[in-house]
Amino acid sequence: MAANPGCARRTLLDACGANKDAIATQAGFAWPFGQSPFALARGKSFESGMTDQGGARLLTLLRDLLDLPLPEVAYKPVEDVGGNTQREVRYQHTCKILLEAARGGDWPGTLFDHPMLRLTVGGVPVYLEPDVIAFKINDLFYVVEIKSFPVIDRQADPDQVASAIRQASVYVIALREMLAAHGLDPAMVASSVILVTPKGFSNTPVATLTDARKQIAMLVRQLRRADNVGDLLEFLPEDTTFDLRYDGLGVATRNAADLVDHLLRVEARYRPACTQYCEMAALCRDEAVRADSLDLYGTGVSDVFNGVDSASTARALAAGNRLPSLDQRDVAWTLRHAQRLLDELGGVA
Repeated sequence: MAANPGCARRTLLDACGANKDAIATQAGFAWPFGQSPFALARGKSFESGMTDQGGARLLTLLRDLLDLPLPEVAYKPVEDVGGNTQREVRYQHTCKILLEAARGGDWPGTLFDHPMLRLTVGGVPVYLEPDVIAFKINDLFYVVEIKSFPVIDRQADPDQVASAIRQASVYVIALREMLAAHGLDPAMVASSVILVTPKGFSNTPVATLTDARKQIAMLVRQLRRADNVGDLLEFLPEDTTFDLRYDGLGVATRNAADLVDHLLRVEARYRPACTQYCEMAALCRDEAVRADSLDLYGTGVSDVFNGVDSASTARALAAGNRLPSLDQRDVAWTLRHAQRLLDELGGVA
């Protein structure tokens, strides 16, 4: 939802708490996704190296990055409460220690490792169990996100960076929501987040302070949109349902074609990156293929060709076989120019 805020289908499925994996499987569009076991193991190993021994390596990075005046910083793991790992228990414990720190109390902790957070999505409280550390310095909480993708020559994969910033931004919003619910100023959570990643292909860490204001603002708008999910339902037929109709043995009996028909009633916004994080990706990609949509080629293409709804339309405009509409004239000129260059170079359209 955060990575593709324009997708009404994903927003509606999230808001109603639907099991997207089960729905996609029953519809005949199961889509396995996620990181490989090797990537997960590398990420866990790198993160452990940052938080072992009271977060010693992480503290060294943060001192350098934020110019900390303190010779020592306390460290508080929050992964369980006396061995109890229930989410609500951990959340209440996290509230207690973070609120104590926010109010300037004597709670022994400035680094809070793996706090349990909670965020309201579509009117429903959702627990977040992030690989994140809330770090308090100079009366501000910073969200620190540890990722294992490499930074080479001060450059990292832009999609992975954007994903990490979005993820950290969710935690910023959750922390602010916690403070506001208890009468404290949500601005105590910094809008800049700290990304910790390996330098090159070694395990040498590097910390980067990144401005996340745009991502936070975008996520807040999307959360408000999810809260107003009734707006999405307004134009849907009243019989629309994603119910899988389980029998007494727990077996889904919903007809696949009927389920797909109901899913397609809700507008989607497919992007190639959807295959990395959405269970509905196969269905939406199939829909985009049948529509010959430019969305198949990513936002870089669809945004440039604004006003052009399909690849076949783009090809027709490039060849001069279609008269452009008023909002397609600039794009049509660009396509015709590109086509002439290809022809001169002996290329193929």
